[in-house]
Amino acid sequence: MRGMTATATPPRPTPVSARALGPDLARGGMLLFIALANSHYFLRGATVLGGYPQDGSALDRAVIWLLATFVDGRAFPLFGALFGYGVARIADRQRSLGPRGVRRLLWRRSLVLVVVGVLDALLFFAGDILAAYGVLLLLGAWCVRWRNGALLATAALFLVLTALPGDGSLTISSDPPHAAMLPPDLAAVLPARAQVSLYVALLGPIGFVCPFLIGLWAGRARLLERPEQHRRLLRGTAWVGLGAAALGAQPVALILAGVVDSPARPVLELLGPLHDATGILGGFGYAALLSLLAVRLGARPRPVTTAIAAVGQRSMTCYLVQSVVWSVVFTPFLLDLSGALSVTATALLAAATWLATVVLADRMRRRGRRGPFEALIRRVTYGRAVAGAPAAGPDAGQIGPDHDQNRPTG
Repeated sequence: MRGMTATATPPRPTPVSARALGPDLARGGMLLFIALANSHYFLRGATVLGGYPQDGSALDRAVIWLLATFVDGRAFPLFGALFGYGVARIADRQRSLGPRGVRRLLWRRSLVLVVVGVLDALLFFAGDILAAYGVLLLLGAWCVRWRNGALLATAALFLVLTALPGDGSLTISSDPPHAAMLPPDLAAVLPARAQVSLYVALLGPIGFVCPFLIGLWAGRARLLERPEQHRRLLRGTAWVGLGAAALGAQPVALILAGVVDSPARPVLELLGPLHDATGILGGFGYAALLSLLAVRLGARPRPVTTAIAAVGQRSMTCYLVQSVVWSVVFTPFLLDLSGALSVTATALLAAATWLATVVLADRMRRRGRRGPFEALIRRVTYGRAVAGAPAAGPDAGQIGPDHDQNRPTG
């Protein structure tokens, strides 16, 4: 058969029992950070800097500092790295299909991500990143055969590009959020969001290239599945990555928190990229830290750990639940709370939303059910027979490719 050997078995995802804890735990925990990072951009204020109203209380300023230091621009790179990691594991596990067969399998997944992402962006949340992941996978499917040196060199190039001067997200405005985020009425929803969602889908992948390629490299080495074999590398990555992220965030974090005055625009054009570039390193640091944590937690499964990992296995569904919550809470013709909630209250809302998805995902796990969008992406990728299998068998899926991996053996 063309692109597939005669003895090749049909492609199938990894069973839940064979999944490594680290990537699922990282993905599930980081969805909290995704919620915190996205929700504050809906808020209105007399003056808004970097998506944060500047007229809040002292508590609000403390929360802004925490979010700018540890969350903003730090969670999305981790998801980009996990995305690339999953692609590498799929390419390895399905290599019997041949290069063309693997690319077609990945392209089918990218199609689902693009379609679902565009619908989410148009109907609920203009900042949706699923379509951007889909576009990235459409192109990144060609990268699975690159040599390690090419992956690392290209990742380094895009990291440098991220650090080049530019205003990034550090813009000062007295205007309310864009109509794409807060459409004034139902008739304005699609026109307002169409342009922004297209911009995010086509240009968003540029910011994920470096984490994606590093994830491909790490997936080949199976770093997150066998952390006990790579402790020194993972510890160094955690210390260096998180340290660089925390230090590199301080100029922006202190400005956003109102501790220091906002400098002239040329200075902002240097500080914004510094925040973004060190955030990519922070994403790698979080991945390393959580995979090391999984070594300790995996030996003795605990209910909380299992529940958070269940979110990671159903992260696409849980992510889309967040979009629905933001739409209901902030849209002007619905609850319209964008001008009423403070930064602190919005952070609490984000945490509560994430906790609700933890409960939801764990309940689905107990009932042997996968998330509906994980079932969809599996059906398109692997076929009807695999999609219809019980959730206790094949893995539950997540944002982007399945992390086809095995648990550490020692």
